[in-house]
Amino acid sequence: MKTRARRRGRQGGFTLVEMMVVIVIIGILAAVVIKQVISHADKAKVEATKAMLSELDQTISLFKLNHNRYPENLEDLVSMPSYVEPGQYPRGGYLKRHPKDGWQNKFIYRTPGTNGQPYDIISLGEDGREGGDGYAEDLWNHEANRR
Repeated sequence: MKTRARRRGRQGGFTLVEMMVVIVIIGILAAVVIKQVISHADKAKVEATKAMLSELDQTISLFKLNHNRYPENLEDLVSMPSYVEPGQYPRGGYLKRHPKDGWQNKFIYRTPGTNGQPYDIISLGEDGREGGDGYAEDLWNHEANRR
């Protein structure tokens, strides 16, 4: 009887080594998948920031057409009325809130801009500091429109 019980115990389970191998394989697969997901999320933030730079460029051009000047800061796009018809109250601003980049940092707006541009709009990238490479690279409105 004792030998039958021993045989049944050995037939139905996994050894500790087998369990460890499975856990290690699952861990490696999870790490690869997580790395891919994070990489795609970072790319999406860069693309969203480029789209916002382009939208801000267009909004500033509209502001210039309506007010015959560039805004002094990006807050003007939120607070100044977008259009006022004679005898009517002004509608809301050009933007509902102060714009942020893909990493939820505020854009930098400089007027006059560099290289003869009337203004610059800059995202400092993932790290929030000037300069950098990869996802930490600064994104400028003039570069976003060229790409």
